[in-house]
Amino acid sequence: MSITEKKAALTAAGIDVDSVMQRFMGSERLTEKFMKRFADDETFSQLEKAIAEGDSDGAFRAAHTLKGVAGNLGMTELFDRISEMTEKFRAHDMTTAAEDLASLRTVYDRIMQVISTL
Repeated sequence: MSITEKKAALTAAGIDVDSVMQRFMGSERLTEKFMKRFADDETFSQLEKAIAEGDSDGAFRAAHTLKGVAGNLGMTELFDRISEMTEKFRAHDMTTAAEDLASLRTVYDRIMQVISTL
């Protein structure tokens, strides 16, 4: 896959590739490396587990961590959605936050699919 195709796929998945490239000093290799590291990150699984167990503190920690990573990697749509959930978990509002998990999963899966092709 050419760099143009990679950039188009990442952009279609809701990733602000230009801002990520700026963070990594224009290095395509470094950008791709950190995108692939995201694919190995366990934070989303930790979030799902905490929600399933009704653990609002664990859900908050996982959501907050995921928010930071998504922000740093220019995952704008994921960042926006997880930011909203983080605030719900901060308020110990597990019900509405858990209801948001399915739409968050859709965004996350789309990103993971694209990263798997890099």
